[in-house]
Amino acid sequence: MSTQGNSNFLQGIPSPKDAFIIIVKTEWNSDIVDELERGCLNILHQAGATYEIITVPGAVEIPFTIAAYKRSGRPKADAFITLGAVIQGGTPHFDYVCKFVTEGVLQLNLTLTEPVVLGVLTLNNRVQAEERTGGIHGHKGEEAAITALKMIEVSRSL
Repeated sequence: MSTQGNSNFLQGIPSPKDAFIIIVKTEWNSDIVDELERGCLNILHQAGATYEIITVPGAVEIPFTIAAYKRSGRPKADAFITLGAVIQGGTPHFDYVCKFVTEGVLQLNLTLTEPVVLGVLTLNNRVQAEERTGGIHGHKGEEAAITALKMIEVSRSL
């Protein structure tokens, strides 16, 4: 989902009619996640999409929450966006968390009828977070929202 090497990505942000998106965000590294959310919501507002935000403790809990939402009978979402930031520490915990969340999102994308956008940053340090929340690598929160809007259009066309 990187804009580097894809100059057309930010062109023509779609506005699918009556789009409803569930955003699942983490509490961990809230300063980074809040900035991802800000960028995401900016794009969703521009597109006229409606949304609901669900906050979970950490990234591992994201796939469960999306699956539970889907089973809950609550209003049908057109897409799900995941927002989080996992920063490398001194133990293998980072590797496990990153693997669990990415494999969980993959499994959801293969089993749900709605797209699930991976907006969880996996970072070596906080500098990389700054570079990906409005810095030299774009704004990954904005990109997650654009991807969700584009995938809603793709999903509706199939």
